[in-house]
Amino acid sequence: MSLVPNKFTMFLPHMKPLSILLTFAFTFFLNHICPAAITESLIFRSGEEGYSNYRIPSLITTKSGSLLAFCEARKDHRGDSGNIDLVVKRSTNGGKTWSPPLIVWDAGDHTAGNPCPVIDQRTGRIINIVCWNLATDHGRDLHAGTSVDTRRVYQTYSDDDGLTWSEPKEITTKVKKPSWWWYATGPGIGIQLQKGPHKGRLVIPANHTAKGHYGAHTLYSDDGGASWKISEIIKPTVNESQVVALSDGRLMMNMRSQGTGDTKRPYSGYRSIAYSSDNGESWTDPVFDDELSDPICQASIIRYDANRILFSNPNPPVSLERGPREQMTVRLSNDDGQTWAEELLIYEGPSAYSSLAKIPNAKIGLLYEKDKDIAFARFSIDQIR
Repeated sequence: MSLVPNKFTMFLPHMKPLSILLTFAFTFFLNHICPAAITESLIFRSGEEGYSNYRIPSLITTKSGSLLAFCEARKDHRGDSGNIDLVVKRSTNGGKTWSPPLIVWDAGDHTAGNPCPVIDQRTGRIINIVCWNLATDHGRDLHAGTSVDTRRVYQTYSDDDGLTWSEPKEITTKVKKPSWWWYATGPGIGIQLQKGPHKGRLVIPANHTAKGHYGAHTLYSDDGGASWKISEIIKPTVNESQVVALSDGRLMMNMRSQGTGDTKRPYSGYRSIAYSSDNGESWTDPVFDDELSDPICQASIIRYDANRILFSNPNPPVSLERGPREQMTVRLSNDDGQTWAEELLIYEGPSAYSSLAKIPNAKIGLLYEKDKDIAFARFSIDQIR
């Protein structure tokens, strides 16, 4: 066992054997039995910086190592429609301090949201696929196909590490079928494939509703976001989704389970997953992951290293009813998402949407909805046990 040099071990040459033994034991306790505490701060506070509420977090680490924390900034109330801007805060020191909010998209009086950024590591460009709707079109009408307009899809990008953003460009006809009513990217993040015949491909998880079903799908681009294609659909009762690359080259989609289709058991209580063997172009039928509970809420999933994957969501006891959104938990899989034996409770109270990212200095960042605010938590992989 090696000791990390500290104020105790630097005096070892001058200490007696018993004192040295006690010092070894104390250092082992500090490093292994009592790991460092989670560091946390509130990044977006309701009622501050010109907005009533903040929701729908998304966190990425740029090619230069900056952290970008996106969310929907809701002007007048906490609801999903209305005057909603898309904003971002930046940190250049691993999340210790954050900039004031920067506007990614101000859609006037209407709704801009569902951030789903992805970084093209070849160029450093940050591409954000987002959604828009009329302020007066509410979710129930958009889901039912009775809205005045429809959900539209836009693309914006930054070439200066998130400081400024291009004018959003509409791509609805390229990524949304005419029969789809509701549409949402992520929310969360997209990924870039790092190996295989489509190395460099950008993959964005998304979801939609159409007559008779909820469904998920991916958008993918092989030219840095200049054009997009739609994958085959995963259905019938899946919703908000995130995607992760597996070590064998497949992709795994992890999805909110909107229901079971069985009136006697309307909720499964578990996350839904599907797999792609062709780089996100087609998907297997969804199955339930009976190790990942789901209170019908968005979740986050990212690759940490060659075999380990991280997952976060509210984790109340499994229920066949719509469970409470509380107990924000990060889980660790050591076998490429097959099992989830280790976990770290971040917050016991009300908590909902979240977004994970690997951040500088071998740390993990979690941006999540905590009570009525959005918090940033920082911790290490060794704290998940």
